[in-house]
Amino acid sequence: MRILCLDDERLALKMLVNCVKKVKPDAEVEAFGDQDELIADAKGNGCDVAFLDIHMRGMTGVQVAKKLKEINPKLNIIFVTGFSEYKGEAMDMKASGYIMKPVTKEEVAQELEELRFPIVPKKDAILKVQCFGNFDVFTPDGKPVHFDRSRAKEIFAYLVHRHGSSCSSREIAAALFEDEPYDKKQQSYLQTLIAVMMKSLKAVGAEAAVNKDYNSMSVNTKVLDCDYYRFAELDAGAVNAYSNEYMSQYYWAEFMTDDWE
Repeated sequence: MRILCLDDERLALKMLVNCVKKVKPDAEVEAFGDQDELIADAKGNGCDVAFLDIHMRGMTGVQVAKKLKEINPKLNIIFVTGFSEYKGEAMDMKASGYIMKPVTKEEVAQELEELRFPIVPKKDAILKVQCFGNFDVFTPDGKPVHFDRSRAKEIFAYLVHRHGSSCSSREIAAALFEDEPYDKKQQSYLQTLIAVMMKSLKAVGAEAAVNKDYNSMSVNTKVLDCDYYRFAELDAGAVNAYSNEYMSQYYWAEFMTDDWE
């Protein structure tokens, strides 16, 4: 097993490495104080597990995690933080892959015992949304939500992609239909697709997932259990699920991961 440790604080890095070596004496453990050096080493020599400090000068831990997942989608990420804002129910359940500083051997051992962190279902979510890989939507009990038209599903995907930001009909049309003219024919077609999308959501009791206003709409992020949103919140279960693919069936989503740089 090859384990990389990253922290730009020398003393914190030394403590982390010492704990990891005590827990895994047979592992190859490497220490890094520089993000680019760790990424270059992972490219050249591979990596099974990475302990990453979240708050560092320059690249953050989550940005480093994304680059490492591009190198090895199956790599395990464990975040290390000195900020109590990340300590909570998920961390206590060992579902989010966080270790609070100062690091202890016992905490390192607990995290290394279960490297594939489960994603604990979000309470009160009316839909489960998968953005990593192909985009898909499920009811809380895991049943796929059926959309009568693929374009209607794509509209919902775009709204999820916008993470709660309000989108006008023109913006949605520009994303879905590229350079086609936004004329009355296209506007009518778009309204038909929106109606189909809302009908599909209503069929599973999830119409509240979309907020509609005059000529604009957005998703209600509070009622969605979404892997992309979890990633943005530094949930290591979602980070470990990420395999360098995001809504892969939609061309406009190719630029999404640039926002994580």
